[in-house]
Amino acid sequence: MDRLGRSLQHLVGFLEEIHHLGVDLYLHQQGIDTTTPAGRAMFQMLGVFSEFERAMIRDRVNAGLARAKATGKALGRPKTGEETEAAIQQSLAEGMGILKAAKKHGVGTSVVQRIKAGLPLAE
Repeated sequence: MDRLGRSLQHLVGFLEEIHHLGVDLYLHQQGIDTTTPAGRAMFQMLGVFSEFERAMIRDRVNAGLARAKATGKALGRPKTGEETEAAIQQSLAEGMGILKAAKKHGVGTSVVQRIKAGLPLAE
């Protein structure tokens, strides 16, 4: 049910759209039949609860991130060392491809792509 829409507005719009196409929705596990007024009401109530739950999760995640920042914890991926970056730049300057450079230096291809994008263009 909570996978059908991101918000109550989206769920109601989805329900109107499928009804306009002449399709009725029956959710077997929840026992909800949108052809009846009670079924439509229950569908919308479940949408409200799904939206509420999603908002609560978002608030808890943001509170946890704020608490981590307040205690001085470093967030995100670890930074690539300067020596590794210099070695990757050297490999790229020698004509090595992104995949080979990533494998050689033990980093992901996105790291090599980021470093390559920061290099001056050869003329």
